[in-house]
Amino acid sequence: MESSALPRPVASPLPARPIALLRHRHLSAFRLLPLHSSSPISYPRRALSPLPLPLAPCRVKPSLQLVRASSSPSIAAPNPESTPAPSPQPAQGAKPVLLAISLAVGLAVRFLVPRPVEVTPQAWQLLAIFLSTIAGLVLSPLPVGAWAFIGLTASVITKTLTFSAAFGAFTNEVIWLIVISFFFARGFVKTGLGDRIATYFVKWLGKSTLGLSYGLTVSEAFIAPAMPSTTARAGGVFLPIIKSLSLSSGSKPGDRSAGKLGSYLVMSQFQAACNSSALFLTAAAQNLLCLKLAEELGVKISSPWVSWFKAASLPAVVSLLATPYILYKLFPPQVKDTPDAPALATKKLEQMGPITTNEWVMVGTMVLAVSLWVFGDALGIPSVVAAMLGLSILLLLGVLNWDDCLSEKSAWDTLAWFAVLVGMASQLTNLGIVTWMSNCVAKFLQSFSFSWPAALSVLQASYFLIHYLFASQTGHVGALYSAFLAMHLAAGVPGALAALALAYNTNLFGSLTHYSSGQAAVYYGAGYIELPDVFRLGFIVAVVNALIWGVVGTFWWKFLGLY
Repeated sequence: MESSALPRPVASPLPARPIALLRHRHLSAFRLLPLHSSSPISYPRRALSPLPLPLAPCRVKPSLQLVRASSSPSIAAPNPESTPAPSPQPAQGAKPVLLAISLAVGLAVRFLVPRPVEVTPQAWQLLAIFLSTIAGLVLSPLPVGAWAFIGLTASVITKTLTFSAAFGAFTNEVIWLIVISFFFARGFVKTGLGDRIATYFVKWLGKSTLGLSYGLTVSEAFIAPAMPSTTARAGGVFLPIIKSLSLSSGSKPGDRSAGKLGSYLVMSQFQAACNSSALFLTAAAQNLLCLKLAEELGVKISSPWVSWFKAASLPAVVSLLATPYILYKLFPPQVKDTPDAPALATKKLEQMGPITTNEWVMVGTMVLAVSLWVFGDALGIPSVVAAMLGLSILLLLGVLNWDDCLSEKSAWDTLAWFAVLVGMASQLTNLGIVTWMSNCVAKFLQSFSFSWPAALSVLQASYFLIHYLFASQTGHVGALYSAFLAMHLAAGVPGALAALALAYNTNLFGSLTHYSSGQAAVYYGAGYIELPDVFRLGFIVAVVNALIWGVVGTFWWKFLGLY
C-alpha cells in the first residue's frame, strides 16, 4: 500500500492498473477509473475555461491552473520532442498466486466439502464455479470481465449450464438499462450541462466554505436522478470545480496547503455522494440491479421509482444535511470563508456563455426519460424502453455519436461481467442453492431466538462490513445481494423492507474506503485527502449514516407501511 507521504508527480500520465488496487494518488485531467476496467478512460467534454484563479496572496504557478476537466489526456502535456517514447509493455496473463487462490476456493467446495443431501450435484458444481468467480472478483487475477468470461466458459464446458442458460442474462432489461445510463452520463459531461448546474449552486451558496460544500452537495442530489453514474458525476463535474476553487485559495494537492480548502471539500463531497445515490432509483447503476434481483426472489416493488424515492427521501435528506456539517467539525478547513467563490462562479458562467442547443436537448431528453421512469408503470412503458428512447434522441440530434458509445468501455465491460454474475446468481436460485443457504442461516438465527428486527440489524451490518473486501458496489450486489435478501426473508423480515434496506446500504458503503467505489478512486486520486483520513472518516460517517437511516428510517418506513 502506498504511503501517503510519497510525492505525487502531477504531469505524468496515469498508468493502467488493476481494479483491485484503486490507490492512485493523482488523476490526469480527470481520467476516470471505471468500476471494472484495467485502464483509465476519459470523458471528453466541451472545452471550458477554469474558474479564474487569483494569484494573490498565494501565487499559484500557471501550470496548476490547467487542472480542469477537458479532453486533454493529462494536466500538463509533455513536450513530444523531449519525452522518450514509452517502451512497449509485455503482455501479461493471470497473476499466478491470485489465480491459484481463486481456483482453490471453487475446487475445495467441489471436492472437499461434503455436498448436502438437499442440494443436487449440478447445483453444487455451479456453486463451486460461482464462488471461484467471486473470489476472482475480489482478488483480480485477471480483469473482472475476463475472469467472468472464464467462469462462464467453465460452467458451459463442464455441462453445468447449457449455452442458452449461461448467456440468458445478456438479454436482461436491467443490465441494458445500466449500460445506457453510462451513455447518459457521458452526455452530461460532454455537453457541460452538469458543470453548468453545479456552478450555479456555487454562485448561490458559496460565500462560506460550509455553504460552498452544501452548494456542491445539493447540486449533486439535483442532477443525480438524470446522471446515473457516480463516477462520472465525481470526475466529470464536481472534482474539476473543487480543484479550481481550492487552487484559487492556495490549496494544492499533495502539499501542506491541501488542508486550507481542498481536503475538506473533497472529503465532504465524497462522503455525501453516497446519500445522493441512495435518494433516487436512477441515481446509480446498482440500484436498478438490486430491484431486479429482488423481483427474482418474489419481492416486487410496485411503482419502483416513486416507491424508492418515498422510502429514501427523509433519511437521505437528513444525512445529506448532516454530513457536510459533521465533517466541518471533525475535519475542519483552514479557510472558513470563501467570499470570492460566487464571483468566480459568475465569471465562469459568463465564459461558458448561454446554454447551447446540445445542453437544451440534454435537458429535454432527461426530463422525458425521468418522467417516463416515474410514470412508466401507468403508461405501460418499461424503464429500459424509456432509456432507449432517450439515447435514440441524443444520437439522432448529434448530442452523442456512436463513437461516444463505443468508447464507453466501462459500459460494455459492465455488460459482460455483470450479465455473467446475474446469470449465475439466477441459476443458483433456480437450482435451490439460495433457498438452502437462507434456510441454514434462518435456523442459525432462530437458535439465538432473534426476532426479525434483530435479524434485520445483524444481516444489514454483515452485508455492510463485508464491503471492505470489495472494490465495486455493483460487484458486491451481483455476488451477495440475492443471498442476503433470501436470508432476510427466511428470518421473517418483510420483503419490501429487506429489499430496499439492502439496496440503500449498497449505496452507503460506497464511501467506506478509497477503493470501495468508482467515485472513491476519483476523489482519493485527486491528492487532497490522505489514506488514514479516508478510513477513519469513512467509518465515522458510516456509523452516522447507520444511525440516521436506522432511527429516522425506522419511523419513516413504519409511517409508509413497509412493515
